[in-house]
Amino acid sequence: MTTRKAKLEELDPAKEGLREIGIQAVWSLSTCKPGFGIEQLRDDTHETYWQSDGTQPHLINIQFRRKITIDSIAIYADYKSDESYTPSKISVRAGNNFHDLQEIEVLDMNEPTGWVRIPLKDSKGQRIRTFTLQLAVLSNHQNGRDTHMRQIKVYAPLQQTSLEKFPNFTSVECAMHSTIR
Repeated sequence: MTTRKAKLEELDPAKEGLREIGIQAVWSLSTCKPGFGIEQLRDDTHETYWQSDGTQPHLINIQFRRKITIDSIAIYADYKSDESYTPSKISVRAGNNFHDLQEIEVLDMNEPTGWVRIPLKDSKGQRIRTFTLQLAVLSNHQNGRDTHMRQIKVYAPLQQTSLEKFPNFTSVECAMHSTIR
């Protein structure tokens, strides 16, 4: 487990060979106020947000139907708009299900405004492979109780297509046999 300070970044996943895979997941929340749930968290606008309703920690659960390689998670936070509702400490957990989640990252955020990217690596420095991710908001700025989160994106590496796996042949004799008819 690593604790790190948040670093604001401009995101361009295509340049980094990444794709957003949140649409493939089943999302659930520990609590939410009516009209401030998953739809607002995933609607691709910074104007809406998820708002928790209850005691901390506030949980966001992201479950995939198959084990998947994850590169990073990106969170859009806006301290200027949300003040005490802005998370200041987030724990990221991963596992096969809710019963074996392991904390892999703890992020300290100091008045963030913009995208905060959290690379997800195992103890060997490799991208994690998991069925379940959980983000736990452990504390907010100014000791706030409820949380606002404006957007969350989950990124995985682009997968090679079968055509990209074929070698580039230099001789005409080999190249003419490299295509499947």
